[in-house]
Amino acid sequence: MNYEQTLEYIHSVCWKGSRPGLERTQQLLEMMGNPQDKIKYVHVAGTNGKGSVCSMLSSVLCQAGYKTGLYTSPFVRQFNERMAINGQMISNDELCEVTEYVKQFADNMEDLPTEFELITAIAFEYFARNDCDIVVLETGMGGRLDSTNIIKTNVLSVITGIALDHTAFLGNTVAEIAFEKAGIIKKERPVVFGGKSVEAYDVIARVADQKGSKILWASENELVNVRHSINGIEADTEEYKGLRVSLVGDYQPSNIATALKCIKVLKENGFDISEDSLREGLSKVYWPARFEIINKEPLMIYDGAHNPEGLRACINSIKRLFKGQKVNVLSGVMRDKDVGEMLPVIAEVANEAFTVTPDNPRSMDSKVYAEYFNNYGIKAYSFDSIENGVKCALEASEKEKCPLVALGTLYMYGDVRDALEKIYG
Repeated sequence: MNYEQTLEYIHSVCWKGSRPGLERTQQLLEMMGNPQDKIKYVHVAGTNGKGSVCSMLSSVLCQAGYKTGLYTSPFVRQFNERMAINGQMISNDELCEVTEYVKQFADNMEDLPTEFELITAIAFEYFARNDCDIVVLETGMGGRLDSTNIIKTNVLSVITGIALDHTAFLGNTVAEIAFEKAGIIKKERPVVFGGKSVEAYDVIARVADQKGSKILWASENELVNVRHSINGIEADTEEYKGLRVSLVGDYQPSNIATALKCIKVLKENGFDISEDSLREGLSKVYWPARFEIINKEPLMIYDGAHNPEGLRACINSIKRLFKGQKVNVLSGVMRDKDVGEMLPVIAEVANEAFTVTPDNPRSMDSKVYAEYFNNYGIKAYSFDSIENGVKCALEASEKEKCPLVALGTLYMYGDVRDALEKIYG
């Protein structure tokens, strides 16, 4: 198979949608010789923050000299982003080769795997073939029944913030969702919790106790003298002064505290991570589409906040950085999003809105979305193409000396970046 055929196979309609459970993953991996058992893992679940924490841990471990795999979802520009080693995503050729290998087993299953289960199996094979020392493994959804939870050899389990998301699958309360996330905790292996909810902590601590696992609660209060800027965050801890992290956003101190607690646990479990490696890894970390500066003149930021908690954090970051100045908003959302809940939050910082339709069959039409803004009292303009939306939003922002923030979904990130490249060359 060539690259196009490989992606067509992975995204094929024959794979069923989201169906929690480990049976299909277990069967497929057993047919493949259980490549996942050859690797050690840091397993990360959570509603918000898990991508940032994964990227920090991966960067630090790589800087410390470990051959470090990273498995994340979704991708924002290219499918290959989902699996990487030492910061380099899988090549087209190797993706084709590994997928062709996995295909011979998946095609012979009576109960076909889901797309996510197939991709997870491809990732395990890829990491095993490359003899990774450690893999930072992000769950897809939930934890207990997520296909990544087939692993047995994790060094550490990590649960970041817990909020209401994917309630149809995970439960309608914080406690129910916390129980699903706590399913990744393994017997007598440590777990770090990076959230703020006492209710969630109590559930996770109870599961940890049942499994004889030590639990550590990371708190952003362990960071002092936190300095936010458009270029990143600096902070001190009891152990380290002047740590610099090249990620922006009000939610990052919590993620930094979680990553630091994880590093401490890894060191206690035999990983050799020097202070220089820690500092260098944090300063070099990159995580796209999370309050990312994607253009400097005029200033344009992209944030793919995907739920109310994430959106609130994004708006708080805007307020902190721009000190009350209104911003223009470029936005596209899925039809299932509660726009009525989003608008009052966006309105706190919005000057004008420029709506687009993301390239996804579940997207809300830009004209319909613009009407929501107009009816709420925010002047909005709708566009048939993302490129036109970006162009007009940038022109307006430049004219008005107003920052531009793109938010609403990760599904339009690639098209926004492509539009910027066309506009500025």
